[in-house]
Amino acid sequence: MPLLDIRVPAVLLRIDRNPFHHGTLGAVRSLGRAGVEVHLVADSSGSPVHRSRYVRRMHPPPPPGASAEDIVAVLHRVAGHLPSPAVLVPLDDASAIAAARMRDALAPSYLLPAMPGALAERVADKAELAAVCASAAVPHPVTLIPDGPDRAVADVHRLGLPVVAKWSRPWLLPAGAGLRSTQLVRSARQARELYLRTEEAGSRLLLQEYLPPGPDRDWFFHGYADRSGTLRAGGTGRKQLAWPRGAGLTAVGRWTPNPQVRALAERLTGELGYRGVLDLDFRRCGTTGRYHLLDFNPRPGAQFRLFADSAGLDVVRALHLDLTQRPFPDGSAAAGRAFVVENYAPLTALRPARDGRELAWYARDDRGPGWAMWALWGRHVSGRLRDRLVTPKAAPAAPAPLLIPRAASPSLTDNEKASS
Repeated sequence: MPLLDIRVPAVLLRIDRNPFHHGTLGAVRSLGRAGVEVHLVADSSGSPVHRSRYVRRMHPPPPPGASAEDIVAVLHRVAGHLPSPAVLVPLDDASAIAAARMRDALAPSYLLPAMPGALAERVADKAELAAVCASAAVPHPVTLIPDGPDRAVADVHRLGLPVVAKWSRPWLLPAGAGLRSTQLVRSARQARELYLRTEEAGSRLLLQEYLPPGPDRDWFFHGYADRSGTLRAGGTGRKQLAWPRGAGLTAVGRWTPNPQVRALAERLTGELGYRGVLDLDFRRCGTTGRYHLLDFNPRPGAQFRLFADSAGLDVVRALHLDLTQRPFPDGSAAAGRAFVVENYAPLTALRPARDGRELAWYARDDRGPGWAMWALWGRHVSGRLRDRLVTPKAAPAAPAPLLIPRAASPSLTDNEKASS
């Protein structure tokens, strides 16, 4: 008997237009290799993913900023091409939130975990996450939500520099506005200026205690909470290299058992009654040794394929198994296994991996996306270099920023970034 019920197709949904989202390719390959018919609702212009042999059909996605009702309308049109109800796999926050909120409207065309409709939005909202962690006794960096520009300055005084600035609902940020979901703030003036862009950003500004990065401090947990709430598949991983350095996405990750991180994940999901795929990011405080939850993503993380066990189970396959009421196989963890994103860590990708490794783009059985990625990446990098070579116009000197030092704070380099 095959691992998955191949009579039930899968629809993968991503609204974000990032052509280098390797997690999308990982989900396509995971289900396609198991014999599942895979339909991808995502932008195909220039994306290497459409070159995968495992994509049965590409469908145009809803535009960024689409309403939940518009997303449902797109999915219903896709369902008209399917022979039976499909497992829906949201791959970014906006699609995960819409799918959870509109679960009843999507039935019976789609199978989705039975999770409270507002929960996905609550955990993805970085302002709400602080309260969620407090209620579950899960450590979280001190987080303040200013209600005006003067309060933003006062909050910087309270936290001490540097501080991390986050928009609570980053999926609402308008494209091309130059606003980043997370950044490191080094002056009170910078915090004030960010607050003044709140209406443009579409959600609240958060100022958060800065936990410096360091060796063995960045961890993540991927899992699938089944219908009973039991965490299946996945595991704990250590971020060995990030892009940008010090934060950002996982360029090199390693499956590393960590009972403390797993216990925090189990406590949090149990308290919330969470159901479905989840991706949690933690940072260990260098002073206290406590693991602080930084982000809760209610969908597969981009590096979820790191946690493919000896039975071939990962969180996306676990989702399909659970929703089609198939038994879970008995597999063992492949501790030490690595996951490498080649375009961010090319030298690591060339080195031998003693405990096993999966590359984000290259695969012997599916070479098309890897070749397409390198062609696209080359154009992307050359474009960035051209932009840097353009001499900017001289700007008038700005007044010196108001600096508020943090007591006993380690010196910071230009390469350090805000925690993601």
